[in-house]
Amino acid sequence: LAVKFSSCLGTKGTHYETDSMDFKVGADGTVFATRELQIPSEQVAFTVTAWDRQTAERWDAAVRLLVAQTSPTRSGHKKGKKSAPLDPVQPPNDTLLPWPQHRSSSGLRRQKRDWVIPPINVPENSRGPFPQQLVRIRSDKDSDIPIRYSITGVGADQPPVEVFSIDSMSGRMYVTRPMDREERASYHLRAHAVDMNGNKVENPIDLYIYVIDMNDNRPEFLSQLYNGSVDEGSRPGTYVMTVTASDADDGTTANGMVRYRIVTQTPQSPSQNMFTINSETGDIVTVAAGLDREKVQQYTVIVQATDMEGNLNYGLSNTATAIITVTDVNDNPPEFTASTYAGEVPENRVEMVVANLTVMDRDQPHSPNWNAVYRIISGDPSGHFSVRTDPVTNEGMVTVVKAVDYELNRAFMLTVMVSNQAPLASGIQMSFQSTAGVTISVMDINEAPYFPSNHKLIRLEEGVPTGTVLTTFLAVDPDRFMQQAVRYSKLSDPANWLHINATNGQISTAAVLDRESPYIRNNVYEATFLAADNGIPPASGTGTLQIYLIDINDNAPELLPREAQICEKPSLNAINITAADADVDPNIGPYVFELPFVPASVRKNWTITRLNGDYAQLSLRILYLEAGVYDVPIVVTDSGNPPLSNTSIIKVKVCPCDENGDCTTMGAVAAAGLGTGAIVAILICIIVLLTMVLLFVVWMRRREKERHTKQLLIDPEDDVRDNILKYDEEGGGEEDQDYDLSQLQQPEAMEHVLSKAPGVRRVDERPVGAEPQYPARPVVPHPGDIGDFISEGLRAADNDPTAPPYDSLLVFDYEGSGSTAGSVSSLDSSSSGDQDYEYLNDWGPRFRKLADMYGGGQED
Repeated sequence: LAVKFSSCLGTKGTHYETDSMDFKVGADGTVFATRELQIPSEQVAFTVTAWDRQTAERWDAAVRLLVAQTSPTRSGHKKGKKSAPLDPVQPPNDTLLPWPQHRSSSGLRRQKRDWVIPPINVPENSRGPFPQQLVRIRSDKDSDIPIRYSITGVGADQPPVEVFSIDSMSGRMYVTRPMDREERASYHLRAHAVDMNGNKVENPIDLYIYVIDMNDNRPEFLSQLYNGSVDEGSRPGTYVMTVTASDADDGTTANGMVRYRIVTQTPQSPSQNMFTINSETGDIVTVAAGLDREKVQQYTVIVQATDMEGNLNYGLSNTATAIITVTDVNDNPPEFTASTYAGEVPENRVEMVVANLTVMDRDQPHSPNWNAVYRIISGDPSGHFSVRTDPVTNEGMVTVVKAVDYELNRAFMLTVMVSNQAPLASGIQMSFQSTAGVTISVMDINEAPYFPSNHKLIRLEEGVPTGTVLTTFLAVDPDRFMQQAVRYSKLSDPANWLHINATNGQISTAAVLDRESPYIRNNVYEATFLAADNGIPPASGTGTLQIYLIDINDNAPELLPREAQICEKPSLNAINITAADADVDPNIGPYVFELPFVPASVRKNWTITRLNGDYAQLSLRILYLEAGVYDVPIVVTDSGNPPLSNTSIIKVKVCPCDENGDCTTMGAVAAAGLGTGAIVAILICIIVLLTMVLLFVVWMRRREKERHTKQLLIDPEDDVRDNILKYDEEGGGEEDQDYDLSQLQQPEAMEHVLSKAPGVRRVDERPVGAEPQYPARPVVPHPGDIGDFISEGLRAADNDPTAPPYDSLLVFDYEGSGSTAGSVSSLDSSSSGDQDYEYLNDWGPRFRKLADMYGGGQED
């Protein structure tokens, strides 16, 4: 036997199990016996449970195996088939003897055979009272010994436990609570009989309990709202959608047999029964014709599902809503709202909308059944217009795509047809209103004159005289129906060579045309002229005149290079000469090169050799030519008709050459035109200049030496008296320890004075009055140490009557805070005490106080 369970997800991942210890179910649903069985009765029943590992849902099915009795001796063969609904059996009130004993006919031997208790049927949802007795089991040995009874299995000692119970002494089995078939449809228990010591008295007996289904579940729709669609105009019998309801009751009985019907339909147009439903499958189909989306776009259908095979008196019902949308088909051709349309367009304008064509279409807006497509079927053979669709309004916009000319077409009569993107539905014909006429008037505007021959090219020789008439450059006014005059003027004339008559467009020369002018490109001179009419508003057009100038021989050839260099003695080197001519062929080479007869020294000293039509060589004729610069005239003649000649002067530097044929340095000087006397004079001047510089240096050194031998502080620049010193940036002061103490040393040489920074200077402030004459300060050689230097300076200042008694003001920038040096207040000025300071009174009022201070030193 093979059992199968099916669900919406299929059979993949389904696991099977049974409540029987004698039978098992394989993964493929095959039922097989776990051991060799001796079935004493005509049938055996058990329950197969299938559960989905993903959803954890469970399904139960009752399986009954009937024993086929083929012969009295072979009773073990059995045949399997699907279980059929069992007839309800009332719970027995009598006592069952599952373990009866039978004597043999001879009376010498007893043979024991177990009974098989038929299945026990229990209705679900019983109201009790509970516990409710189901059956009593007993063994015939209970008359000899006390026996204890028990049951095992799912519902007894296995979950759900204590659904069934048994009185261990009397063998009465009870159900303890109401049963729910939808929770579990069957139970397989085993009854056991043991003595008071627990020893098995009888073999276990199988008990099968089936829950009888009651109609306690309403049909449930998979969804409360279903959405479907059907094309408008569909024929009767067209499938629309399917609704499905399920009933948890037994589907093999009327309790689980569901039937469908349509309760209401909204709206009831054009008929109240537009749809019908298959009562068994739930398929909804059309039953009447006349579906029109333009009238009814959606139907709401209430569907009812009833069990008990649709018996409304006994069955349970449930409802769901089906929304049926009528989808659009192209059953309405587009139609123009007017039969004729009109518009106007200025000539020479493009991409301009000249008329809007409005249409009406009752199909679904902004769908292929509604979107309009316009096509011009007549009246525009040259393709001046196209009709584009406005995606929002669905209007046709007649647009100019090719400029129209008023002088050729003053009006257009177009025939336009409109259709949809989607083809019309079967049986629908185009309406006569799908075609309309469009009249377009062309407006005349003032068009600019134009030059028919633009760019116009003429050819003439250069050098024609001024005032020569070259051509007539006429413009045409396309406005044939307007009487307008055209005036001409120059727009571009780079060399200002041309003149145009403002009335008739005649062009003449205003200057001589020169082909060699920089305004010429590839022998062509280009000028632009303007032609303007007197319309309102005026319009103008331009035209270009190209003049190809034919060359005449009006430029004499010239020689290159202008300067050259050659050795004073004839050798292999020579001067290569090239002829250049501004004209073109045939007014250029081959050229003729020759030396003039005057002066005679030219042909005497030089010779010229022609290499080819454009090149020649100039070389010395004599064996030696004194170094210098020579002007060599050369006559060159072109091959024009008539030919032109030109005498070019080449400056040739003749100089002595070394063994490699290169000019020496002295030779280059000599070649520059300086004689021997000039060279000697230049050398003497150089020597005299060097001698003067040397004498000046010696004098400076001697003067520096004399300064070093003089008394200290003689040179004002080296005066170390207290003077006013003005500095620029002094740095960080005491905090800036990177300073040079050598600046405090007595300068030893003049170089120190010369190298002194320009930003440091001393300003002495001396009294205004006249100074008396005193003997000179004795000469004291300066020491090398700074301390001795200061001491000697103090001593000399105290003993020198000419030393000015003033302290110079020293002006510094900010030099920082703090100092690591000690006080200099200990450096007192030494005084002999016998110094006379009366002369300070002669220096003015400012020094009288000082004279009083020094003069009264003894008294203080």
